[in-house]
Amino acid sequence: MNQKLPNATAVLVLGIVSIVTCCCYGVIGLIAAIIGLVLANKDLVLYKQNPGEYTNYGNLNVGRILCIIGIVLNVISVIYYIYIISSVGVDALSNPELLQERIRDMQGN
Repeated sequence: MNQKLPNATAVLVLGIVSIVTCCCYGVIGLIAAIIGLVLANKDLVLYKQNPGEYTNYGNLNVGRILCIIGIVLNVISVIYYIYIISSVGVDALSNPELLQERIRDMQGN
């Protein structure tokens, strides 16, 4: 009797969430992607032990790929935010006039 992998749907949902939330400072999506990847690895071990017993390996594989893409996008997002904060400074983030002045200085105007 075939059964479904226990975390395949959760991995798929976490992979989608990690990609959708990659613009949320990179933290929320990164956490979701890492959790999804850990769950995917657990189910992958189960599937490799007895591949004929499980039916939804496709969902697990797609979710795993989405989690990997989510990790890459979120790491790029975190690097971008660190670059922006280091370029304009933390004090300029709370002062719009200072932020505009520093952006103009960066552009050479």
